[in-house]
Amino acid sequence: MDKNITFEEALAQLEKIVKQLESSDATLDDSVKLFEKGIRLSALCSDYLKQAQQKVEILIDNGADQPETKEFKANE
Repeated sequence: MDKNITFEEALAQLEKIVKQLESSDATLDDSVKLFEKGIRLSALCSDYLKQAQQKVEILIDNGADQPETKEFKANE
């Protein structure tokens, strides 16, 4: 699987796979292959979301002209 695809591309592919599986037009073998690809795409999307969460910063108004940034921590 191409790890250079964007989150949006991976999500679109995943949505297409879900529709294909729901239509039940595929053979059992094809359905298993689609499911496996869907699992890989799901993991890739999850990785993208984890990376994005780690990059989120909180803007803090410190009274100065430029706000200060602080790393976001989920437990704060």
